[in-house]
Amino acid sequence: MASMRDIKRRRTSIENTQQITKAMKLVSTVKLQRAKTRAEQSKYYFNSIYDTVTSILAKSEGINHPYLKAGENGKKVVIVITSNKGLAGGYNANIIKMVTRNPEFTPDNTKIYVIGKKAKDAFKRAGYEIMADFSEAIEAPNIKDGNKITDELLAGFAAGEISEIYLAYTFFKNTVSHIPTLLKLLPVDTLERYGEDKNDQADDSKVNGRDASSEESGRKSAPMNFEPEDEEALNLIIPKYMASLIYGALIEAQASENGARMQAMDNATNNATEMIDHLTLLYNRARQGSITQELTEIIAGANAIS
Repeated sequence: MASMRDIKRRRTSIENTQQITKAMKLVSTVKLQRAKTRAEQSKYYFNSIYDTVTSILAKSEGINHPYLKAGENGKKVVIVITSNKGLAGGYNANIIKMVTRNPEFTPDNTKIYVIGKKAKDAFKRAGYEIMADFSEAIEAPNIKDGNKITDELLAGFAAGEISEIYLAYTFFKNTVSHIPTLLKLLPVDTLERYGEDKNDQADDSKVNGRDASSEESGRKSAPMNFEPEDEEALNLIIPKYMASLIYGALIEAQASENGARMQAMDNATNNATEMIDHLTLLYNRARQGSITQELTEIIAGANAIS
């Protein structure tokens, strides 16, 4: 059994750690409230612009535009959004594993744009080529960050250096649920987002007594007319589409990071409380044993004298 001094020293150390985890939980809670509000406010626009652009292109036929065709010789690019700091549970690891364990993305055919120092370190170790680092963008997401990243990516896509562009981020469902999500940005198609929980989508097949599925099929059959020409329109739409999705993903990721960190620190605080209670019990047992031993020695000495 450990000595009373060792038990007391360890209990003091855990109490100090518990104070830190409590403080970090409070800080994350405050940051989460702000980030959650931004995420909820932008979510509708984020989803609407994705659905709108994919719907436009689904109704368009025969358009020959470089943003709609995968390059033959270029590599795939994945924009990976993580945090700059740890102590957020499995938040960073889930995103990194989603990309590295995907057979479509290997170090030979994939380049990485990182947003977050944790992603940068992990993909360097895994042997991936880091094309650009925008880690500062996750601290205070801004639409300008989305525009800057978009300009670089579209230049490479137009030059044939990039064949496909994906976005890996954490979807903020609620305070305790954060879903790693992989979204294909270019070439634009109607693929669903990988990772989102389909069970959470309401059954909207009947809307106000009308068959929404038949209406949707009717809308898809209607041709899409562009004004001005389709190429000029897509040159304006696609950059805004990409920048908006990247910006929206940054906001979602920031809210998810603070939610994950708040949970992790709360769990750490609870675990520290359990360890302190256990060590207090051990300390009291050791103290009682020490008192009992002293009494025994005193009684034995008194008996020996008498």
